[in-house]
Amino acid sequence: MTQVLRIRGRQGVGELGWWFFLVMWGNVVLIEGLIAAAAAGGGAVVQAAGTDAWNGIRSGVARLFGHGEAGREQAVLERLDRTRAVLEAAQDGAEAEQVRIAQVAVWQTRLETLLEELPDTERQQVVAELEALVAQADAAQPSETVHNDFRNATFEGPVQGSGTQNNHFHR
Repeated sequence: MTQVLRIRGRQGVGELGWWFFLVMWGNVVLIEGLIAAAAAGGGAVVQAAGTDAWNGIRSGVARLFGHGEAGREQAVLERLDRTRAVLEAAQDGAEAEQVRIAQVAVWQTRLETLLEELPDTERQQVVAELEALVAQADAAQPSETVHNDFRNATFEGPVQGSGTQNNHFHR
């Protein structure tokens, strides 16, 4: 008997879309669905570091790994704090991006391992909780705004800083 479970995940800027994984004869074949959920979760951890969402994401991820055991949760909290410290210590530019990519990979791998080891019923619940954490991290991201200051500037025709520009010329 084969069952198909749908998982929807998001990672930072891009929509991962619907992915599927198959449960066959009680054995789980891990394919894009769980990988996508783990990748989105890893991205959420890194994305939330340094934002107002950090404490909620931090405690949610620790709860997923802890399975109700305070010692396990505390170990994950400490690991998350080290991740945040590494991200904050990285300089701007290429170094910071490399550190971000590495930390996303670290947390993706940890989450993949967690999901692989769970029984089917627990896995579905953890994926749902992980999706909620990803949504929480996404919601905490500031919307990008552009402010162009053209004070004291002189132009010889229409100028567009960003967005839509409508020009009306009167003769």
